[in-house]
Amino acid sequence: MLNCDLLIDSKDIRTTLLRLKNEENYTILLDITVVDYLKFPDTTPSRFAVVYILRDYSFKNQISIKAFVDDNTLEVITASDLYESANWAEREAYDQYGIKFKGHPNLKRVLNHHQFVGHPLRKDYEITKGQICTETEDLMDEMNPLLASKGYTPEDINDLMLLNVGPSHPASHGTIRNFVAMEGETIAACVTEIGYLHRGFEKSCETHTYSQIIPYTDRLNYCSAILNNIGYSKAVEEMLNIDITPRAKMIRVIIGELSRIIDHLVCNAANMVDLGGLTNFWYLFAPRDMAYDLLSKLTGARLTNTYTRIGGLEFDLYDGFNEDLTAVLKATQTAIDDALSLIAHNKIFLDRTQDVGVIKPDFAIQYGITGPNLRAAGVAHDLRKNKPYYGYENFDFDIVVGSHGDIYDRMMCRFEEMRQSISIIKQAMKVLPDGPINVNAPGILLPSKKDVYGNIEGLMNQFKLTFEGIKVPKGEYYSSTEAANGELGFFIVSDGSGRPYKVKCRPPCFYSLSALSKIFEGGMLADAVVTMASMNFIAGEFDR
Repeated sequence: MLNCDLLIDSKDIRTTLLRLKNEENYTILLDITVVDYLKFPDTTPSRFAVVYILRDYSFKNQISIKAFVDDNTLEVITASDLYESANWAEREAYDQYGIKFKGHPNLKRVLNHHQFVGHPLRKDYEITKGQICTETEDLMDEMNPLLASKGYTPEDINDLMLLNVGPSHPASHGTIRNFVAMEGETIAACVTEIGYLHRGFEKSCETHTYSQIIPYTDRLNYCSAILNNIGYSKAVEEMLNIDITPRAKMIRVIIGELSRIIDHLVCNAANMVDLGGLTNFWYLFAPRDMAYDLLSKLTGARLTNTYTRIGGLEFDLYDGFNEDLTAVLKATQTAIDDALSLIAHNKIFLDRTQDVGVIKPDFAIQYGITGPNLRAAGVAHDLRKNKPYYGYENFDFDIVVGSHGDIYDRMMCRFEEMRQSISIIKQAMKVLPDGPINVNAPGILLPSKKDVYGNIEGLMNQFKLTFEGIKVPKGEYYSSTEAANGELGFFIVSDGSGRPYKVKCRPPCFYSLSALSKIFEGGMLADAVVTMASMNFIAGEFDR
């Protein structure tokens, strides 16, 4: 079940990527990761392998490439001049595993702090070794070369004002540090630093069973937690080659689309606070609060809802769910209409959002930007349409696209996507089938409490699944879903045990954020704040 389409020599990485990009139209580099085979049960040509995951311009085909790295040099050629998305992806691979990408313009840590020693995702890293950062990084090692490349002399640089926007700043929408060089009110250059929220999601996955990892996914994009549950559970289910029940699929669609609505409500509401429109915030947050009441009744938690299980769901819909959902959807539609009535013809709003923070289609593709930020740029890519799952091909809904890729388009795309999600939920509720919510698979799902307390087989099954976990067949697999911010992918390596050998999350925010400094440059500082808000960065997702 090795989901690696091409196994190549590390010397052929560049020629292979060039051929795929230029001849086969694989124009999108989704992710780069590394596998450390030090403790893998099978022998491999070398300890480390670099994996590249690409998608073609039709968005329907994806391909993965793997190359083993020389143990003596740990060097491979950079792809950062072929794909802009490779810049941060390679920095992360270097940071976490120590792989050196020759020719990279700025190969330094991106998630761990600059005083960190070692590479934490290596299998021999001592995980209990705490490393505290005691010195602030001034980022001048990045800022000075950047300004020099733009023609600034050392004397010119002395005349610029250097400012930090974040990480502790209400307008940074998460723990993001943007170090900007100001020429008057204009941003001449920007360097973005992340990692302040880094919590070791991928390392934690290696010491927990597949089922125990699900609550960790809640904390990725915590504005739409269940969409993370769905993406991870779907990946493991595909590795197990199991098809969840029709009712479970439909409920995942319903709750997933409700989570997408909540995420978009938060984004647009916060964006309009940054623009000075507090009334819109209250209009949009009222139905969000109603939706959280519904999710609390369904899952037992308001924000980080651990709802899916490998093979199905934790709970079926409660009595009265349909009525509560109808009320939430009605309130959401009213809130959208009310908010738009205040801004649709508001000159201040239009001046602040139109032709500001523009993202061009080719730029977005180069940086691996997906989701509403890509669609607002005019690129009609949505995995629910391009690679449908859970029966999305049977729903009548539109891919919402913009025409200019500015703040206005990103906000309006999210407003319209909420309407499309409302339509999908209504269609799904009409055809929601009866039946079980979990597959009948004793090796995957916990037995009923009646069997646990009533017979030895049930008790043994409960014990083995709890302590040993679900045995996933040995192999490597990448699976993706359309999360609220774009393509959410999970690359999982299984050694056949009940715990994953490796889990790599491909978060949509990480790649959107890598492009932010370029989007900022040439704009005003006040516009930078709303540009950042319109791209909806969630720190738990890109920092992991």
